[in-house]
Amino acid sequence: MAYAEAVFEVAVTYLMQGERGDAQILLGEKLTGLGAGKFVAPGGKLEPGESARDAAVREVFEEVGITVAAADLEQVATFDYVFPFRPAWSQRSTAFIARRWEGEARGSAELAPAWYSVDALPLERMWADARLWLHRVLAGERIAVECSYAADNDSVAAWDERVAER
Repeated sequence: MAYAEAVFEVAVTYLMQGERGDAQILLGEKLTGLGAGKFVAPGGKLEPGESARDAAVREVFEEVGITVAAADLEQVATFDYVFPFRPAWSQRSTAFIARRWEGEARGSAELAPAWYSVDALPLERMWADARLWLHRVLAGERIAVECSYAADNDSVAAWDERVAER
């Protein structure tokens, strides 16, 4: 797999609140487009000339009405997702965590948000790869991954991971 196979770039942000024992993240049911019906973090495609960090700030505001400063985004993962049986879905994704922001989450045409305990994430309703990494990055790991999806476009066929530089 190689980044050159990616069709577009996206940025996603996991907003976190609370401490270890009661930590929560904001997820939302995707209402339209790629991944409709799945639970995802606020995020979306980078616009021309936009950095992943700037896209994350914009997408969080557009999808859930929360204002987060670029300086408050902590990059935790990068993914090269390859969908060999649906090449138009192949993408590079940058994941961030934010622990500071302003505003209250509200729904949009894209996302119906809700807070979930880190200890009880709805992984069965998320993309299959989330089971392999999400708890780990929420606990402080940083990763970079090449992930290939299977013919069903729903299960992981290959996972090539390395520890990301800090």
